[in-house]
Order: sequence, then structure tokens, then C-alpha cells
Amino acid sequence: MPYFDAASAAPLHPVARQALLAALDEGWADPARLYREGRRARLLLDAAREAAAEAVGCRPDELVFTPSGTRAVHSGVSGALAGRRRVGGRLVVSAVEHSSVLHAGEAHAAAGGTVTEVPVGRTGAVDPAAFAAELGEGTALACLQSANHEVGTEQPVAEVAEACRAAGVPLLVDAAQSLGWGPVPEGWSLLAASAHKWGGPAGVGLLAVRKGVRFAPQGPSDERESGRAPGFENLPAIVAAAASLRAVRAEAAAEGARLRELVDRIRARVPELVPDVEVVGDPVRRLPHLVTFSCLYVDGETLLSELDREGFSVSSGSSCTSSTLTPSHVLRAMGVLSEGNVRVSLPAGTDSADVDRFLAVLPGVVASVRERLGAAPAAAEPEPAQELLVDALGKRCPIPVIELAKVIGSVRVGGTVTVLSDDAAARLDIPAWCEMRGQRYVGETATPQGAPAYVVRRTT
Repeated sequence: MPYFDAASAAPLHPVARQALLAALDEGWADPARLYREGRRARLLLDAAREAAAEAVGCRPDELVFTPSGTRAVHSGVSGALAGRRRVGGRLVVSAVEHSSVLHAGEAHAAAGGTVTEVPVGRTGAVDPAAFAAELGEGTALACLQSANHEVGTEQPVAEVAEACRAAGVPLLVDAAQSLGWGPVPEGWSLLAASAHKWGGPAGVGLLAVRKGVRFAPQGPSDERESGRAPGFENLPAIVAAAASLRAVRAEAAAEGARLRELVDRIRARVPELVPDVEVVGDPVRRLPHLVTFSCLYVDGETLLSELDREGFSVSSGSSCTSSTLTPSHVLRAMGVLSEGNVRVSLPAGTDSADVDRFLAVLPGVVASVRERLGAAPAAAEPEPAQELLVDALGKRCPIPVIELAKVIGSVRVGGTVTVLSDDAAARLDIPAWCEMRGQRYVGETATPQGAPAYVVRRTT
């Protein structure tokens, strides 16, 4: 069964498995003790730290291991903000950061700080000049991911890092998605990552803090990991994480080129095979193994379930697949279609035949879901109306867009369709539909009852 969700968690690398088993036998003792078992454990921990630091591009004494990538982000954000509290309480982040960064920002705001989100374009990348413009007085920390976890777009880290250096603001880079593919460009002050993203075991993160960066660890601490990650180290998992990082880096150039060809095939073929599809993310500056596309008139949850039934494990940022019934904050920030969203992220070793079978299966699956939802447009009326109202209140994605598509041919060119919808996805998907179908999105209004109304003018 092809597993196409490596961006969530990559399969355990064979080197990680071997290192984990060996370290279970050799690294079970307390590395803080001076007897021989402790000394042996300390040697393993030091070797793992050196290997990870080499891959990150920092000194070993600048890097600590944490219980997860999320903990690394939270500790990095809170420690850097606390260390620079005299400078100010302003945190600057991109609008498409991982939820761990955004949650850390929410905690900072709840404690009295301020958070500024820098918008992104339709490819998901920030404008370095726009980011630099936000690095004003009182900015204690800036955060920018190296590559986006949902659409694969690489961020202009080098340019933003230079702007941060000029402004005297430390930059924290969340490198969870990219670290297995190569080092992050120079200029960052703090860096966080997570082992299960590159084929290491779950439960290991790393946090690097450059010498000279003001940093005050928050919460109770002890003597372990420089006081930045208290508690007994999971040494076998740490050893396996460092060993697998070194291994995937050695394979990255060749495997990245191979997977990029497979992803290019998906990017090119999906719009040819499936009508009304938007491939999102930067087509060039992106991770080699990840592609995301959205399908009009499709319920994302059903689409993923049907693909799973066909043997393919993929992910989605559609609101229909989330417990909150709101679209992914990444897709929302990009202003792209969210309904029927599919993220394909290929693990190392993916077979070309599996990609071909995915492309063969996808059109039938999408067509089946659309037919089930009654997505076929209705025939145009002989006497087109000037205005129509679609009441889609209480209906979830993609029904409001399907209802809009069914009636747009029933108004004359220049006429309008007003869609009433209380689904949060409609605010994103109706404008995206207009752009894809060549219609004009007039804007959002409110009815006397307070329900959102979206106005579309027929232009073709």
C-alpha cells in the first residue's frame, strides 16, 4: 500500500532502526554518571550531538535534544522572547508557519506580548521586503520556516536572515520539513527540527541556539541539555535520530532529484487528467518530494477516504477533513482553493509505478465523489435572470460552490449570483472558484440577519 504522507511522518529509515537497536543495548545508562556504563552512554550522546550539529551547521555545544519538534519550537520561541524582553515584546512570524509557532505566538500574546503575521503570496512565500518592513523597534524575535509543511514552498530564508541581521533581530527557523534535504542557509539565530520528519524515531526534536543570542529558558530546568530540555534523555532514540539524519543527507541529492521527477509528473498530469483542479505552491522553489492540489466540487474527507480505499495514504488541508470545519490557515493565507485539497508527499524509495497507479486511479475517484455530490452544472435557462440568490446556509464544503456552479449559467452575462453561506471555507473557495472559472468575485456582504453573503458577477 503506497504511503504518500511523508510530510507528516517519514517511515523509519533502516539506519535509524539499526542504530536504535544497538543503542538500546549500549545506551541505557545515565550519561550524567561517571561509572563505565554512564561513560559509554555519554560517548554515544556526544557522538549523536556532533553528528546532528554537523548536519545543522552549528557547534555541538549550541545544540540540544528535546522530546519533540514542537517542544523545540516552543522552547526556542519562549526562551528567545524572555532573553530579549528588555528590547520589546513583539514577535514577527509568517502567516503560514507551522501550528507550533502560531500556538507559541498565541501564548505570547496572552501574556501581554504582540504578534505580527507577515502575509504571503499565492505561492505561499513571504516577500523579504515586506518581512523586513515589520522588523521595527521593539521586535524581540522573528520566525520563518525553511519550507512549508503543506504546499512545499521554500521560503527566502537567506534574504530574511540578512534583513534580521541588519535590524538586530534574531531569526528562529523551523527546519522540520527541509533539514533532511540539506542545510538551512546561513544567518539564522535559532533552529528547530523534528526527527520523525526525516526518518528518525518519533519523540526527538532538536533546538540550536547560536552563541551570543540572548536566551532565557522558561519553566523548571535541570542540569541536562544545558538546562534547555529537562529530564532524562531518550538516548537510543537520539542516537537513531542523528544516525538517520546523517544517512538521509548522504542520499539527499540523488533521491531528491529522483523524487522531484515524480512530483513534476504529478504536477503536470493531474490538471490534464482531472478537470477543475488547482495545483498550489511554488512550482520551482519547493521541496522535492511534495505536491498539493485542490479539486473543485469535491468533499475532501470523502476524497481521502476513497483514495485510502484504493490503497493510497495522503493528507489534506481541506476544512471538510478537520475537526474545526475551517480551511487550513496555510491555504487561507495563500488565498487558494481549499476544497478537495490533497497533499502528496513521497517518502524515499517511492516506486515510479506507484505514482503512475495513483495518476490512473485519481480521475475516477474524483469523478465518483463529484457525481455523488451532484456536482454536474445545470442547463442554462432560456430566459437568463439578472440576479439569483443561492441559500447554502447550514451546508458545508463543497456544497456552496457546487450550488453556485449549477446556477451561474442561469443568469445573463453581467448578472449576479449571491451565495448565502455560513461555512468558513466559502470565504476562500468562492473567490478561488471565480478565478478558476473566469468569473468576477464582487465581494462579501452581510444579510439583514447577519449571515455572510458572497456576490459573484457572471463575465463569461
